[in-house]
Amino acid sequence: MKRFTAMFASAFLFVALAGSVFAMPQDAKDDMKDAGHETKEAAKDVGHATKKTAKKTGHAIKKGTKKAAHKTKKAADKVEDKMDPK
Repeated sequence: MKRFTAMFASAFLFVALAGSVFAMPQDAKDDMKDAGHETKEAAKDVGHATKKTAKKTGHAIKKGTKKAAHKTKKAADKVEDKMDPK
């Protein structure tokens, strides 16, 4: 019985060590590839955010310009009414 236990233990130990030998750690080349992919995705995210912000800013400027032009025209009409000789 002791012999069976010893053989079972050594077989278990062999399988455990063999499994760890085949599990390859990530090397520097894989790290560089991962870093490149992450940088690419980050650049895409920045590009999308920049586009969205530019659109929002453009719309706000357009709205503000129209509002200012309308107020200026309204003020000009009031001044014109006051300047008309009666």
